[in-house]
Amino acid sequence: MVLFLLVIIVAVALGIIGVVAHGLLYLLVIGAVLFAADLVYSGWRWRRSGRRPQR
Repeated sequence: MVLFLLVIIVAVALGIIGVVAHGLLYLLVIGAVLFAADLVYSGWRWRRSGRRPQR
């Protein structure tokens, strides 16, 4: 959970820096990709941990 929140904070910070600093649009793109990857990863972990092994 800590890793998830840390990556979200980094993605938001990169997005803000990319918007504020003109000419650094690539930071906004990196932040958006990082945010999307983090959501996919957390969804995958949540889905995987919800299953219980069948006996």
